[in-house]
Amino acid sequence: MDTSSFVVISTDVLPEIFPKVLEVKRLLACGEEKSSASACKRVGISRSAFYKYRECVFAYEEKLTQKIISYYALLKDEPGVLSSILSEFHRQGANIITVNQNMPIDGVAAVNITVRLFGDAAGAYSLKNDIAAMNGVVDVKFISGE
Repeated sequence: MDTSSFVVISTDVLPEIFPKVLEVKRLLACGEEKSSASACKRVGISRSAFYKYRECVFAYEEKLTQKIISYYALLKDEPGVLSSILSEFHRQGANIITVNQNMPIDGVAAVNITVRLFGDAAGAYSLKNDIAAMNGVVDVKFISGE
């Protein structure tokens, strides 16, 4: 039985190892270091300490403030429609993760767009409504979200 739970704690009161594990994870994710050995050496922790805590330590924004949302849109086959939608995602601060557009059939194309949103769930619905109101958009739906 899994009895784990999450607690938000200021890094000011944590042992030094936890912020260092977060820094190693950041260095690896951003490609600033190519291996965990070099990232651990740069930060000043052992690889064993990193491997011990890496699956348990997350930055607050990684676990609690980011939402991955997948949208399905049916778009008219007209120049600039997809581009304007992607620009709207960008304008509202969404990080676009994937875009998958199908070939147009009968003048419309299906598009799946997965984005990372920051903030509350209301932003996902607001963005959906803003996209739905754009020229060339036939329909917009949520596929999934976490």
